[in-house]
Amino acid sequence: MELLLLLLRVLLAVLLYAFLAAVLIMLWHDLRRVTTEQAATRPEGRLVLICAPDDVPAPGTVLSLQPITSLGRAPDNTICVQDQFVSAYHALLIWREKQWWLEDRHSRNGTLLNGERIRGPTVVCSGDVIEVGCTKFRLEL
Repeated sequence: MELLLLLLRVLLAVLLYAFLAAVLIMLWHDLRRVTTEQAATRPEGRLVLICAPDDVPAPGTVLSLQPITSLGRAPDNTICVQDQFVSAYHALLIWREKQWWLEDRHSRNGTLLNGERIRGPTVVCSGDVIEVGCTKFRLEL
């Protein structure tokens, strides 16, 4: 009888570990699938500098976009803009819902999209001109 109970305990432990291993393998495959899909759907975006105060950096400079790209004067922004009319944390470009969105971060001078001040999160397209302070960028996707 004791031998039978021992065998049942061992069998139960083996089944429990097999179940946990199966769950972990399914989670791993699901995570890899999702990250691969996200990487495939995010287009490579970039900002091309049109003009800046004192032309520093030079017009035509290309700046790569990250999934969350912050623009501002502070050095910890993704794109640091040296313009006295740009706030420390001026605007965000975010990849969300399979498209790029532009958001103003409550900057004093606002953020312009194609010459119009944006009031909330706004979808942006290739060729759009984004203006922060006296600095203008063209979005290329």
